[in-house]
Amino acid sequence: MSAQNLSALLWQERELLELLVFKLEEEQLLLTSGRTRWLHHATREVEQVLERLRDTGLARAVHASGVAESWGIDGTATLRELAAAAPDEPWGELLTAHLQAMTVLVAQIGALRDSNQHFLKAASRSAQETLAGIGTGAGTYAADGAASHGHRRGHAQPTLLDKDM
Repeated sequence: MSAQNLSALLWQERELLELLVFKLEEEQLLLTSGRTRWLHHATREVEQVLERLRDTGLARAVHASGVAESWGIDGTATLRELAAAAPDEPWGELLTAHLQAMTVLVAQIGALRDSNQHFLKAASRSAQETLAGIGTGAGTYAADGAASHGHRRGHAQPTLLDKDM
């Protein structure tokens, strides 16, 4: 396990994090525009990127453990600890740069996730309110021009007094 392989995996992880930011922004655009027809596709794409991130993160953890042990530190060292313990000059700076970039991306992902959840909750509330209002119905007009207030055709209108009695 070399630091070069670890760096390559960190680049892959960064690219996937950037792709996740893009996919979450894409999802947000669908939500804010009201074009929810494609939302399930966008959500599936987010899930696919997350799955790839999990796989890459696992591979990175295995490589990081090997690099840590080869540098004489605990195999469970964090990326920050690896950067601080790097024996050669370029690796400490490079690992620190990866950590900083990934920290920014993760913060962006968190903000987008929270924002998208807010939009989804608002859309769900709106849909529930719309469905709840369906039964009350807006007034319509009968064939003779008289106002009809949501009564179904074929049902007798209730009257206060039956005149035929």
